[in-house]
Amino acid sequence: MSLFDDPRLTAMGLLFEAHDGLVARLEPTWKAGGLSGLDLNALMRLSRSPERRLRMTDLAVQVSLSTSGATRLVDRLVRNGLVERVLDQADRRAAHAVLTDAGARTLTEVLPEYLAAVERWFTGLLTPEQLDGLVQALRIVRDAANPDAVAGVDP
Repeated sequence: MSLFDDPRLTAMGLLFEAHDGLVARLEPTWKAGGLSGLDLNALMRLSRSPERRLRMTDLAVQVSLSTSGATRLVDRLVRNGLVERVLDQADRRAAHAVLTDAGARTLTEVLPEYLAAVERWFTGLLTPEQLDGLVQALRIVRDAANPDAVAGVDP
């Protein structure tokens, strides 16, 4: 077997191709709602967090941005009324990003089309057993390769 025929290259190539294809299919759904992919990711993470809030540093880690990148993202979301920045009462040096009611409404408007596209191009292509296995496998890989992706989430 040639080095170029290594099945690990095939697995990584398929992962990249699947990711790129899914983003291309899903992108119109968030753009129709006036959001970028980063905006949608941040809003979804906030919506699924306790009290719809995350420390800025945890949000940065969860959306794979530097702290300055997350600050710019949250600044834009604040300007659009989708998020508010709230100082941490226990540690005045820290701030939380908090999903606003307007942000929740925007998600409520975008998510039906987004979920329909996810169903069409991803989850609906798999049997329930395949999807369960894939989710379990992705958690294993995520936890090893990016354990901070769940920063700020209660276990």
